Amino acid sequence: MTLGILLIFGLGTQEIMFIALIILLLFGGSKIPELMKGIGKGVKSFKDGMAGIEDELKTDTKKDQTTSDKPEEKK
Repeated sequence: MTLGILLIFGLGTQEIMFIALIILLLFGGSKIPELMKGIGKGVKSFKDGMAGIEDELKTDTKKDQTTSDKPEEKK
């Protein structure tokens, strides 16, 4: 998937290697695993949040359907 995104932006192997070298120089070898771990946690949190929103929408839809299915009581 990542390769497809990079191809869309027209990045070749040399450009990717150059970007990796710049990142290595900026952050150093010891900071890169910490950086990737932080990015991974952020992505996981984002996905969990999106799943929570989808669950809320599904439960709200089910509640609306059940309340509309019940006949109204006469007073």
